[in-house]
Amino acid sequence: MRFIVAAFALLLSLFSATSHAWWNDDWAGRKQVTLTNPAGEVADAPVLIRLHTGNFDFLSANENGSDLRVVAGDDTTELKFHIEKWDGINQLALVWVKLPKLGATTSAWLYFGNETAAPASDAKGTYDASSADYHFAEAAGNPADSGPNGLNATAFTGERVAASFANGGVKFNGTQSLALPAINAAGGMSVAMWVKPAALDGTLVQAGGLNAALVAGALNVQAGAASVAASAPLTAGAWHYVAITVSDSLKVYVDGKLAGEAPGASLPSGGLTLGASYSGEMDEVQLAGTARDTAWFAVQAAQGPAGTLVALGADELAEGGEEGGIWGTLFAALTLDGWIAIGILAVMLVIAIWIMIVKAIYVNRVDQANRQFMHKFRELSDDLGAIDRVKGPANEFKHSSLYHLYHVATVELSHRFKDHDAVKKAEKNLSPQSLEAIRASLDTGLVKETTRMNKLMVLLTIAISGGPFIGLLGTVLGVMITFAVIAATGDVNVAAIAPGIAAALMATAAGMAVAIPALFGYNYLNSRIKAITSDMRVFNDELITKLAENYSR
Repeated sequence: MRFIVAAFALLLSLFSATSHAWWNDDWAGRKQVTLTNPAGEVADAPVLIRLHTGNFDFLSANENGSDLRVVAGDDTTELKFHIEKWDGINQLALVWVKLPKLGATTSAWLYFGNETAAPASDAKGTYDASSADYHFAEAAGNPADSGPNGLNATAFTGERVAASFANGGVKFNGTQSLALPAINAAGGMSVAMWVKPAALDGTLVQAGGLNAALVAGALNVQAGAASVAASAPLTAGAWHYVAITVSDSLKVYVDGKLAGEAPGASLPSGGLTLGASYSGEMDEVQLAGTARDTAWFAVQAAQGPAGTLVALGADELAEGGEEGGIWGTLFAALTLDGWIAIGILAVMLVIAIWIMIVKAIYVNRVDQANRQFMHKFRELSDDLGAIDRVKGPANEFKHSSLYHLYHVATVELSHRFKDHDAVKKAEKNLSPQSLEAIRASLDTGLVKETTRMNKLMVLLTIAISGGPFIGLLGTVLGVMITFAVIAATGDVNVAAIAPGIAAALMATAAGMAVAIPALFGYNYLNSRIKAITSDMRVFNDELITKLAENYSR
């Protein structure tokens, strides 16, 4: 029995170690990639992984993506990959990964977070030896072949499209074309591409003995004696994946499904011309010197806008745990503008809290000192300047705003009389003009005291009114960037959009988190300051009345 228990415990420990295995400790983070194959098993298939602010933490990776590594599901075997695009500032990347075997469900890992890692992107090793792949990622010139054969385009008269199916693409107007060199196709040939037709008629592909054209949206293909009219028509303004294979038979595929086949085909000769009389966009052209099967094209078609081939998991830390759960996902999806907005709001919140604390302490001191001064002031009879003649009141009542006003009055009296005892000096008299002058000095003192108490309060009003708007600006920019990235990558699904939108809303939440406590603090402090200001006005009136009573004859 003990042996069974020990063996079971050992088995659990081995399972735990396996599930938390880490490919290389030099990499700080990783993300699981799950691929769901809609067809049969495929070997050496290039799969496009679209990374953006909604599914990848670009701030944890190197700015140029040099630390990115792709590891098989066994967490040991490195896979070949090609970074078509990496934009760390706009948080957008397109990565092609070569999967040696793609079954019904296949897992892989994206590793990142190593500042010293050298770039490992290998375009030549990502695509098989019989292929030519055109991503149209160049800014100008003839399109280049990313595959190992270097079959770059020989002529190009079309237009470049900055944001097409995946990154850059090309566009034809019905008279423009793209000339590609011949590929070694002794045993068969495949031509595949993503197209977005603007018109439903026009020649798409031409070669010696091969012609593919759209006729009322249907793809009609002829290769030697074989002719096929695709059963699935294309729609204008929408992306479709079309493929043609030529061997002893001709097969036509639309959106990953066989749309027609015919025997008696013969391999074309010479190079290919794409476009000709076609009008619309084109992207991700793939040529192969072999006839691909249905499963291959089904996998490629599943990478389209509505595809479900690739799913990305949550970020994991080197310790093996998830990075902060929901909050970790939100912070990882924050765009640069969101971080800037939240950073500004954090500074505003710290300043607002500091002001509220400092002002609350100051107002409490003033209020307490005023009560102590009024208790002393009530004890005066005829000599209104008696408090100032005693050593110490200046320090004792230094926080009292009422004492500061009282001091203004005693200074005015000292300008007029040598002493302030009205009983001893019956001849002392204050004219109405003198009383008005003293009142004016007291009003000036009142304004200064009110200004002193309201000092820095304007920063609270800025936090109240400006905080939500700064947060809203961060949210709007974040939503704009999220949708722009989604449009650029073509990864349109809730899982891709939701993290970016949720992260963008964090800026608005941060703005409210600044404004709400600042609003409560401002209203509390403002009510206290208004009460003290009212006490000062009442004191001024009372002091003028006492002066008139004691010094007016």
